[in-house]
This record gives sequence, C-alpha cells and structure tokens, in this order.
Amino acid sequence: MKLTVLGSGTSIPHPKRSSSGYWLETAGGTALLDCSASAIHRMTEEELDWTSLGAIWISHFHLDHCGGIAPFLAGTKHSAEMRQRTTPLRIFGPVGIKALLARFDAVDNYRLLEQPFRVEVVEVEALDPFEILPGVEAVAMKTPHTDESHAIHVRDADDKTLVYSADTGFDETVATFANRVDLFVLECSFVRDKPVQKHLELAEAMYLIRKAHPKQTMLTHFYPEWDDVDFNKKVAGFNPPCDVVEAKDGLRLEI
Repeated sequence: MKLTVLGSGTSIPHPKRSSSGYWLETAGGTALLDCSASAIHRMTEEELDWTSLGAIWISHFHLDHCGGIAPFLAGTKHSAEMRQRTTPLRIFGPVGIKALLARFDAVDNYRLLEQPFRVEVVEVEALDPFEILPGVEAVAMKTPHTDESHAIHVRDADDKTLVYSADTGFDETVATFANRVDLFVLECSFVRDKPVQKHLELAEAMYLIRKAHPKQTMLTHFYPEWDDVDFNKKVAGFNPPCDVVEAKDGLRLEI
C-alpha cells in the first residue's frame, strides 16, 4: 500500500492545508478516501492517475469530505481521458450516499451517473464487510461525529492494513477497530481544550494510539490553531508507542 495526502486540513481556507482527501494505492487498484472539493485538483497536482481511480469512499456528508464528488463526476463525464474507460467506478458510503448524489444531481439535471463507464453506488452498513477494490477487503464502523459517520478498515491482498478514522469524537472502540494496523490515519483537529465533542484533541488521539498499538500513525485534519505548534515536540511529550507522523499536503507514505 501507498498513501498520498491530498488534504490535511479542514473546511477553513488555509494556504498549506486543503480539505480532506487521501489517495490509497493497493494491490487491487486505487481508492480515494473522502473527496473534498479541493481533492480533485490536488490529484492532478500530485500527478496521480485519476483516470484509473477504482473506488471512492465517503466517510460522512460534511462538505469538506464529500463536496468534490459532484464536480469530479461532472468532470469525468466530459473529459476526453475517460471516453475509452471500460472499468467501473464504485462509490461507497454510509446509508444516505445515494440520496446525497441524487440531490447533487438535481441541481442542474447533471445526470452525474450517466458516464462513459459504469458507476456503482454502494451503501455500506456498519461492520458488514465489503470488497472496495478487487481483492481488497474493507469494513466500516460507526463513529461519534454525525449520524452517518464511519471509520474504514482496509486490508489488501498483501495483508497490509489501514484504518482511516475520518472525523470522530473520542471513542475507545475506534482504537479497538485499529488494533495493530500497519497505518492508523487518525483525526486530531485540536491541540487542546477542544471547543466541540465531535472531534479529537491531541491527548485523546494519543490515548487511542496507545490503546490501538498500530505500527505507524498519521495525525491529520488540523485546524489552524496547529500552525504555531511544534508538532514533533508536542507529540514527543506523550512518549508515543510508535512513529507518529504529521500529515501534510503531498506527504507520501509506504505502508
């Protein structure tokens, strides 16, 4: 597996951090984990082969995680690069993803699912395993953020594993879900004294890491309050049990 960070920030405009998007290369193809509006531009900036994208996972319906899916489909429908594509694109998300796409579609009768290739939209139930890409197993778990929010666990044919929490409040079952994975991609919106319960601050994230025992962790989804913080120094103060990496736009990790 290889992971490329397209966006390590939030919905707040930022000069160095765009909104959520993670490009995952597996033995069975490529998947996009969340699709903010900026992610579709960032794919080309990183010179990724967006024309071969096999699957999109949408964790929940906040626009900094799903707002790019409609313009992406509008673009693929009219792009010369996609006219010869024969393989399907599969879009996975929690219950409600079909209705969300229908609402996007109704804005100007876009007919987003009428593509040169087949588009399949799959609504995923919590803890019900599914194949996100050929030979790549996935399962989702409900998280305390919005009613539909889910984390995802991915295992490819090489037996490499990743958990992407997406946005979540504090819940010890998130750590159980990520038990001993190769890479734990965990939100850490705030440094401390978080103003809302539906996100994590650093102490909570470090607690979950210690409980999960992953081989490596990447913290992400940073609000601007992180800008003046020495990330490595702050993390070192918690004596982390594994390598804890700061997500940055453009960062590439081998898993």
